[in-house]
Amino acid sequence: MNYKIIFLLFAGHLMTDISQGMVPALLPYFISEYKLTYSAAGFLVMALTISSTIVQPLFGFLADRKPLPWFIALGPFLAGLGIAIAGLFHQYYLIVLGIFICGLGVAAFHPEGARIAGIASGERKASGMGLYSVGGNAGFAMGPLIVTGLILLGGLKGITFYFIPALLLAIILYRVVGRFSQLSPGVSQGGNDSGQVGTKKIDMEDAWVPFILLTLAIICRSILFQGINTFLPSYWIEFFKASKEHASTSLTILLGMGVVGNLVGGRLADRFGNLKTVSGAFLLLIPQLLIFVRVTDVTLATLLLMTIGFTCYLTFSPMIVMGQQYLPGRVGFASGITIGVAVSFGGFAAPLLGRIADAAGVQAVFSLIVVFPLIAALLLAFVPKALHR
Repeated sequence: MNYKIIFLLFAGHLMTDISQGMVPALLPYFISEYKLTYSAAGFLVMALTISSTIVQPLFGFLADRKPLPWFIALGPFLAGLGIAIAGLFHQYYLIVLGIFICGLGVAAFHPEGARIAGIASGERKASGMGLYSVGGNAGFAMGPLIVTGLILLGGLKGITFYFIPALLLAIILYRVVGRFSQLSPGVSQGGNDSGQVGTKKIDMEDAWVPFILLTLAIICRSILFQGINTFLPSYWIEFFKASKEHASTSLTILLGMGVVGNLVGGRLADRFGNLKTVSGAFLLLIPQLLIFVRVTDVTLATLLLMTIGFTCYLTFSPMIVMGQQYLPGRVGFASGITIGVAVSFGGFAAPLLGRIADAAGVQAVFSLIVVFPLIAALLLAFVPKALHR
């Protein structure tokens, strides 16, 4: 495993996904400051989803045809710029535009980042992808904390300061693009030839049916995650009468445990297999979510939030590796689908979930999303076991 490359990718992933993590934490402030409805707030999440999810597979397709390592620098630059625009202006259409630009940065970074991480990981695919993915998970977890700190510092316009570190990291990554360019798909890492993930000269055929089942399972996970991620602060405020700052902390707890879950998930997948790890995690989520929506004590709810975040993120890096294994000749495209869909596709459901919250309260959203890990587990039951060790 090439740890230097993995660390650089970790840093880029961290900065890019801090921007994504800031968006849900900003929603209560937008709702309060600009009198947005839950539906209008949900549309902001959908704007992020449209630009990141739909465009991301296209970037992955381009990366398969020709490596584009400079996208590693473009990603955090655009993501930080979009957040700055959303904070600088109060007009709703400009906030939407800023979040859309943020999503383009996400779309540019992830497929190329995952392709290079797969090559640099050598034989320890799930563990290496786990380290790379932790950058994104940590970014999501840090996003709400950074929102709170910057808003306390300078109000909503204070979040524009985030563009400064994003720009500095983008410059650093652009200056080391040569290191990424040296990682051709056929070059091994760590003394083995497993670096060939990402080349079309692999003998394995693309397994489209398992990949489609995996993608549908990821969509279920995405709706679950975006439902929690988007409405958790509002749930904490409405149900537990918490302050906006306390509500943002609940997101950090959820996503912070996700960082731990991602690392553990990679280790478990390398030991027990990707499919077993992912299926088991989805089944474990069901009772946790059923209990969570019935809890009235904030302390117990916080403890459950920790286990939910941990279990949900056990699935993250194994699912990326599964996508690359199912489409060995289209690793960039597979990464664009699995990472783009996994993180963003549920945003398309956010306006609908927002309407449910407007009509029946935020708790109704959390009661509904319990069904999605069950559907995901059922979909994965049809994946041929022969594809996994």
